Amino acid sequence: MVRKFLALALVTGGLMVSACNTVAGAGKDVSSAGEAVSDAAK
Repeated sequence: MVRKFLALALVTGGLMVSACNTVAGAGKDVSSAGEAVSDAAK
């Protein structure tokens, strides 16, 4: 039972870390696009 819980916790933690990196990368992409539009408007 403890092994199943530990395995589930490790998998869940791994997914959370990878999702966090993906969201951060998407945020940087959107920010870069916004800056490009802002510079073009100037």
